Amino acid sequence: MPRSDVVVVVNPTKVDIDDVRETLNEVARSAGLPEPTFVETTEDDPGFGQTRDAVANGATLVCALGGDGTVRAVAQELVGTGVPIGLLPGGTGNLLARNIGGHVDPMEDAARVAFTGSDRTIDVGWLVLDPTPEQREGLPAPAENVHCFTVMAGVGFDAQMMADAPEGVKGKVGWAAYVASGGRHLTDPPFSLDLAVDGEPTATKKARTVVVGNCGELTGGMVLLPDALLDDGVLDVATVSPESLTQWVGVAARVLSNRDDGPALERTAGCDVSLSVDPPQLCEVDGDVLTEASSLRFVLQPNALVVRVNADGETA
Repeated sequence: MPRSDVVVVVNPTKVDIDDVRETLNEVARSAGLPEPTFVETTEDDPGFGQTRDAVANGATLVCALGGDGTVRAVAQELVGTGVPIGLLPGGTGNLLARNIGGHVDPMEDAARVAFTGSDRTIDVGWLVLDPTPEQREGLPAPAENVHCFTVMAGVGFDAQMMADAPEGVKGKVGWAAYVASGGRHLTDPPFSLDLAVDGEPTATKKARTVVVGNCGELTGGMVLLPDALLDDGVLDVATVSPESLTQWVGVAARVLSNRDDGPALERTAGCDVSLSVDPPQLCEVDGDVLTEASSLRFVLQPNALVVRVNADGETA
């Protein structure tokens, strides 16, 4: 990859590259900047290697243009480098952009912020699947079972809902695809859960899903973790354990109305969250479905990632 100050890591299945190239080049020219370098993701690499190469070649800004998976891959490789990530709209969720700015603006506006905005430093979380003894202490070193998340990670129903939402349907109806997918799993059997937050264990219980968030807004504007902030130095945890469809409705009502905990919905927060589940459950990070695991560790890395935002601290 040639040296370039600005690199755009783009998922070619999410956008028309020729159209966005013209738009981004025009924004760069109007800002007095050289045209960015475009690097496409592949089926084998959704952005990790492309971002590493960009940083190695001196990039001062790396923009993610694709779905939440592209954002996550770029963000993971930029953690600790000081190189900011620029967020360009693509895909269904745009969850980091929504949480940091509350909305997703047109490509031209988002590009202007990415190229000329201010920098904000946020926390990130790390999910370790079936951690080794060495991975249970401190920040985990890079490994195949270690995954970064900027928004939230989940186990159980949350991951099943992500896994069963068809890509083609998401492109047509957006977040409603997840609602339809979730409906198919409302009656899945619960799993046994042992949860510890910052070393303090809780009583064993049955649960349907556990979500650990660095921020609180889900696809569709629902706020599962109302106290979660991107730079507050803690991860927020929601344990959802409905025993019937009626309790599922109650959980949804409390989330939609931003009400406090109650039956089948418990929230807490901490820097280091460990849990064991039986039987093993499917896991996801920022909407990327991983694999099943029986033991998980979620750990916070504060002040780890620089995000390009506008003068008001938002992405656009």
